[in-house]
Amino acid sequence: MATAQNEPLLKIDNISLSFGGVNALLGVSLEVQKGEIFSIIGPNGAGKSSMFNSISGLYHLQRGKIYFKGRDITAMPLYKITALGIARTFQNIELF
Repeated sequence: MATAQNEPLLKIDNISLSFGGVNALLGVSLEVQKGEIFSIIGPNGAGKSSMFNSISGLYHLQRGKIYFKGRDITAMPLYKITALGIARTFQNIELF
């Protein structure tokens, strides 16, 4: 599925995710255009991993939408998100 001329490759629209009473993501929105280099930085506990886990389908949001190439992937099964080319790796400092 090709993206329209000005349509973002990835769009995060007002997403929220919480664990018990702790808000990991609260009203986060962003857009990434094709060819753009985009980074997410912050201290431990800022929600970076929660963001990637949500985009890749590992976590399910309480609110908001995630679009990839104009397609709503918010509630899509993990294997279908992976088939679209979205995947993540896990940090492990003991690989070797």
